This record gives sequence, structure tokens and C-alpha cells, in this order.
Amino acid sequence: MTARRPASPARIALRSREELAAIRAAARVVARTIAELREAVRPGIRTRDLEHLAAESFRRQGARSGTLGYFGYPGQLCISVNDEVVHGIPGERRLAEGDLVKLDVVAVKDGFYGDAAVSVPVGEVRPEVARLVRVTEEALWAGIAQARPGNHIGDIGHAIERHVAAHGLVVVRDFVGHGIGRAMHEPPQVPNFGEPGTGPLLRPGMVLAIEPQVNLGTAAVRILDDGWTAVTADGAWSAHFEHTVAITEAGPEVLTLDA
Repeated sequence: MTARRPASPARIALRSREELAAIRAAARVVARTIAELREAVRPGIRTRDLEHLAAESFRRQGARSGTLGYFGYPGQLCISVNDEVVHGIPGERRLAEGDLVKLDVVAVKDGFYGDAAVSVPVGEVRPEVARLVRVTEEALWAGIAQARPGNHIGDIGHAIERHVAAHGLVVVRDFVGHGIGRAMHEPPQVPNFGEPGTGPLLRPGMVLAIEPQVNLGTAAVRILDDGWTAVTADGAWSAHFEHTVAITEAGPEVLTLDA
């Protein structure tokens, strides 16, 4: 789940070996849940059905949803479709052939959080949508590649936006990535744009949720009357990918990569 800008600065946690192990365990829950949800995505399934699958996956793994009840959010995960950017609420909507569904999963296990998101085409999608998905995921990995000691937060965002802009697309600026660990949203904020060498210095022990949202049209978004669902201002479609990443002496460790 993305953080909204801005937030007041605060101390950035450096995790101990034991804390990193606990975050890894929560991240594995997220990875396994996403793998199960990917398999279930098909035309005709309700977003509520996917929510039930996620809840069962959490229960089976001894975890719980990190989004349910967060400032009143009513879902076990965020499910956003087509022009919905983030924070869509599961319900009775049925996915259709050609849709693009974004699954944003947060799990809490033994008091620690993991967070990841994927964009999943429903059957065959239009070529421009397939390109949107590809570029957004590539941009995430471009940002992750910069998540190493001695770099800065701005290096991550710069790499993401540079890749997106090179393909004629735009990053959403209203929402940002974030630190994660004992809470879902911790310092620092991790924008999907920025200047190299700016922002907090990256140090071993930091854990970040890096998560570009990329639009086919304008970067502007608006919030629906439910108070949560963010949609593109122009109705163009959006994609979203996210991983929880630990900064280590050897470079970035992607904690939510594999189930």
C-alpha cells in the first residue's frame, strides 16, 4: 500500500539481523499470496473472490492482512482495475477479458510487515497496455538496482522516472514508496522521481518498499467518493509494481521476490 505525500521527516530504522529475518518471513507470506492470486485471475472472477483467497492464504501462513482496518480501509488487500491506480476496494466487480488488475498485498507476521504489488493482465490485453506493464516492471527493477549502500533515495527515483520517460509514459507523483518493518509505512519516503545524489543516504539495514505507479496518460489522479480508490484524472490506464527490498553490504536483497 502506497504512502501519500508529504510526511514529516523522522529517524530511519536500521534493522538488526533478527529483525531482517522477521521481515523476510512476512515478505515470504506476501510472495506466496501473490503467487496464488496470480493463478486465480481470470475473466469472470469477482475482486471479492480474490480477497477471500488472500485472507485464506494469510490465515494458512500464520499471518494477517496489513491493510484491513488501516485508517478504516475495508479490504484484505488493495485491488485496482484499469484506470484505478491504487487502493481499490475489493467488491462485486467481475474481471473481464482485457482488463488489467493490480494486486497490492501487505502481510503482518509476528509484528513485522511485508509489502508487494503486481499488475496482472486478464487474458489478452491491448498492445499499449502490455507495454505499460512491461515498462513499469522494468522501472521497478531499475530503481531496485540503485538500492545499495552509498547511494541516495534520489538515485532510486531518478532511475525509475528516467526509464519510464524514455518510453513516453509518466510516473504518478501523488503516492510514494516507503520504509517498512514494524509498521507498514515508515521513514523514509521513496518517490518514483528525483535527482541523483539527493535525499537520505542508503545504509545497510534499511528496508524499503519501492513501488512505481505508471500511467498511459497524465500523471494526475483523483480520489473516488469511497475515500480510497485513486483513479487517473483522464481515465487512461495505470500499472503498479512493488517489492520490499533490504539494503545490504552486498547490494539490494529483494525480500518479496519468490514464494
